[in-house]
Amino acid sequence: MISRAFAVRIPSVVALIALAAAMVMPALPAAAAPQTLAYQVQHPTYGKIGTMTNTIEKSGEQTTVTTDGRIRVSILGVVLYRQEFSRIERWIGDRLMSFHGVTTVNGRATEVNGSAEGDRFVVTSPNGNATAPATVRIANPWSANALKGDTMLVPDRGTVDKVVVNPAETTSVAINGKMVRAQRYEIDRPSGEKRYEVWLDEHGTPVMFNVNGRGSPVTFTLVS
Repeated sequence: MISRAFAVRIPSVVALIALAAAMVMPALPAAAAPQTLAYQVQHPTYGKIGTMTNTIEKSGEQTTVTTDGRIRVSILGVVLYRQEFSRIERWIGDRLMSFHGVTTVNGRATEVNGSAEGDRFVVTSPNGNATAPATVRIANPWSANALKGDTMLVPDRGTVDKVVVNPAETTSVAINGKMVRAQRYEIDRPSGEKRYEVWLDEHGTPVMFNVNGRGSPVTFTLVS
């Protein structure tokens, strides 16, 4: 049977151990509250066709970006095109460490995976394997960080494209009924063909961007 004196000493010993552990263990970096950027998707011919959301979670040097989107094009109730996508980017500092994405177009799913390996980034998709430099970016402008470098991973196809990011120009753009002062960046192919346009406000938040394809730019405008 444990004596009364010994039983009384146990809590004191436990408290001393806990205090010593707290003194020697380094404090973990506090995780910032997630930032959510929700966009409305607009087509020049078909109007409002969907939504896309980026959720950005930061903890110290680590950043996780989760992207979800729904796009549907229909005429008189007949659906002509449907796309859903879900993607996860994981970064450490300025480097992309991993990517996973599934894009479903008209019921057909395409999965793309990528991971950092040494001084390169290796992408696997139904199109085969592709290798990009460690500085690769994803064609998803969740911050000004996406505009650094000359190589972009196209997340729905898994292709790696060379790009040219042109110097910013100061302009204003209408967001939620208000004119917002912004820096406009144009991202082209090396041939000079326009690929993307991105507008960042004074806080570096992407308030609007265009994806140019087949002559019809699709516009993503921040709504919340």
